[in-house]
Amino acid sequence: MKGTWNSLLLTLAALTLSASFAQAEILAMVNYETKPEQLIRKEGLAIIDVDPQSPTFAKMLMDIPLLPDLVAHHIFYNRDKSKAYITALGKSVLHVLDLKRFPYRMKAVEVQDCKVLEDVVFSDDNRTWYLTCMGSDNVIMGDATIDKPFKTISAPLPGSPFISHPHGISIHNGIDRVLITSTVRPADLGEPGETVTVLEASSGKVVSTHKVSLKPSPSKAAPVEVMFSHRADPPIAHITNMLEGTLWMAAWDAKSKNFSFAQVDDYGPRGHGVPLEMLYNRKGDRLYVTTAKPGHVNVYDNSDPQHPKFLTAIPAAAGAHHLVLSSDERYLFVQNSLLNLPGMSDGSITVIDVAKGEQIASVDTLKNQGFNPNCIVLLPENP
Repeated sequence: MKGTWNSLLLTLAALTLSASFAQAEILAMVNYETKPEQLIRKEGLAIIDVDPQSPTFAKMLMDIPLLPDLVAHHIFYNRDKSKAYITALGKSVLHVLDLKRFPYRMKAVEVQDCKVLEDVVFSDDNRTWYLTCMGSDNVIMGDATIDKPFKTISAPLPGSPFISHPHGISIHNGIDRVLITSTVRPADLGEPGETVTVLEASSGKVVSTHKVSLKPSPSKAAPVEVMFSHRADPPIAHITNMLEGTLWMAAWDAKSKNFSFAQVDDYGPRGHGVPLEMLYNRKGDRLYVTTAKPGHVNVYDNSDPQHPKFLTAIPAAAGAHHLVLSSDERYLFVQNSLLNLPGMSDGSITVIDVAKGEQIASVDTLKNQGFNPNCIVLLPENP
């Protein structure tokens, strides 16, 4: 009886330990590509455990190959995180990953009118997606239930002004508006824009275009990302100017049904450049902005989204780019690579302790194999 009891205790202890290990993992999905110096080109989607407390920390748990000439760029979830959308710079194809089935199933969606696929956003009802096309100067609207393009938004007449090299995009269905940035020519990063264009979300109609630089035109500011602060009322969006090195704000006026724009920070005096991605915490009172050169995460008190207050800059690594918070907001994960550009392609993933405000670990799994991660998202805990 005593032996049976001891065996039972050992079994329960093993199950408890196994369960704790299972819980102690944070799975990130990262698309990657070979660094320029590699002779054989490879691309893929890697599933990596990024939890510094996990026994499998920094281990690649799954590797999904992609076409070597796809140049997979960004990963976006739809509203319920049942699907992941992967944009590509090299082909007019949007890949859709079904996260409800395992092993994952991936579908290629042809988007013939779109060249250099950049960012995707989804309507609140999860029925429509909007895709920016930096190489063809247009935006595609698609049916998110069957993943089929149904409308191309472009200049009404040849030569008419629309959006030059659209990249960043953000949607607010509450005011029926979409904001889109004008960035750079993808072939050589030339022709930097300086404007944000406003669309009517329901129709795709162009409403207005606004300059987001205090410098004389052409300012070459290159606004790259735009994001609505999800807790702001009235609606507020923030904009990163990649080449100018500034942060801007767009504030909605319900009476005029238009936006006013203002600069809210300048990274130059701190010696930081190339601001890229933004992220808000769940409460909305913190804003995180990456600067790729030399590589930091800038932290703001976002209690007043019209006037975000800079708090600190946390060192990451060269090319600090996309970032994501763990579900408990204990950790911040930063992917360090920008388009394989010299001095901005470290290839690591920085793990930051949010409470401490400092880096506590680095995931060098891809870097050590000669790869650069291009984007990072966390797998849904309950897809």
